[in-house]
Amino acid sequence: MAYELKEECGVFGVYGDPDAVTDTYWGIFSLQHRGQESAGIAAVDDQGQLVVRKGMGLVTEVLNPILGELPRAQLAIGHVRYSTSGESEVFNAQPLVMRTRFGQIALAHNGNVVNAETLRRPLEAEGAVFQGTSDSEILAHLIARSAANNLSQALVEAVAKLTGGFAFVILNADAVYGVRDPNGIRPLVVGETEFGEGHVLASETCALDAVQAKFVREVEPGELVELGPSGVRRLTSVRGAAVSQCAFESVYFARADSQIRGESAQMARRRMGRVLAQEAPAAADVVIGVPDSSLPHAMGYAEASHLPFDFGLVKNRYVGRTFIMPRQSERTRSVQLKLAAVQEVVRGKRVALVDDSLVRGTNSRYLIQLLRACGATEVHVRIASPPYTDPCYYGIDTSRATELAARTKSVEEIRQMIGADSLAYLSLDGLRQGLKGGGGWCLACFGGGYPVPPILEPVAYTGVEDGHDRR
Repeated sequence: MAYELKEECGVFGVYGDPDAVTDTYWGIFSLQHRGQESAGIAAVDDQGQLVVRKGMGLVTEVLNPILGELPRAQLAIGHVRYSTSGESEVFNAQPLVMRTRFGQIALAHNGNVVNAETLRRPLEAEGAVFQGTSDSEILAHLIARSAANNLSQALVEAVAKLTGGFAFVILNADAVYGVRDPNGIRPLVVGETEFGEGHVLASETCALDAVQAKFVREVEPGELVELGPSGVRRLTSVRGAAVSQCAFESVYFARADSQIRGESAQMARRRMGRVLAQEAPAAADVVIGVPDSSLPHAMGYAEASHLPFDFGLVKNRYVGRTFIMPRQSERTRSVQLKLAAVQEVVRGKRVALVDDSLVRGTNSRYLIQLLRACGATEVHVRIASPPYTDPCYYGIDTSRATELAARTKSVEEIRQMIGADSLAYLSLDGLRQGLKGGGGWCLACFGGGYPVPPILEPVAYTGVEDGHDRR
């Protein structure tokens, strides 16, 4: 289930709005679902200096006590993080700020640079000192060492050396920049502030809505844009790579109201549920979903199956997303605290339990046990995505490949492991039917092939069983 996945990050940037810091706060607050380990904001004061405030924890926990320390600014960027590369430590919290010959820069990053180690080794050999262990810092060092005449040119040169799935927002005293990887794996959108005073960059459109900004367009795959006095200016665009937008954004990661390719994730998920019902009907009395991300899938499944949908599981909204927990024992305990069954909904009934994904299976097993304990006579599990067989190298930490249940076990073996009466997944073709446009999606985690070949390099074991896949 999706609780077993570790999320990526959320980025936000604004130029030309006198309330840039406040907008950035609410922007990253609306992106909190994308990362709950750390949060931060960098802003430009009236002297042209960058001021950054960040720390470990949720946006409200980190920034509420110190928001007044940030200047009233017209330029700012923000970040919420889950560490897919590098330890979960305060020195990896973002935005990162560095001094360069172009002046101070701050950057915030979503995704993974797959050739980070390849780039890092020669930089360290030349004397570069890295503040942290994340791959995000690579871009800052490449910029700092560029022979270009200005920051814009340095960015163009530096970004061209990166491979992987990534979206960056970069801030200096004069402008906010945004860049998206050539395959468009990680998302980034442009918006215009309410009264046309400025422009916004964000990981999802829900962040634009939070600050009453109007959606303008997606940053194109491989595009580098500048938000400055002239509005939105394209600096460069890398052509030739096949568009491979992350399908898991539509399946799970994006907030339900965020627009992806012109429609909300909610609508795509309901369509996936309808296709799943056609492919894998269940002899059930009621359909329930796992709150919150799986509810649209379950609604679609119920619609196509002509079965009643009900809220058989309820969520304690004061417990954070469990995929951010580094240890399996912590993730399991969090699920136990977070979800409870409604006995009247499931007692004496055959239940079709619809979930968006199944990764390890540990939490699915717990939910099935919970439903049976509350009187469900049968539990038929339907997964609204294909078997999750391959690790992601583009910004989603799916832990070690050997921990992915579908990589080593058959559907029947997984069914027995989780204790379901039946188990079925949405097919790869069915997922394509559910996704808008059908093509141009990254399906690597479902065995669809990697759009950017991963660079697998041995890393010395640290002795810390934290579940991170440190390549």
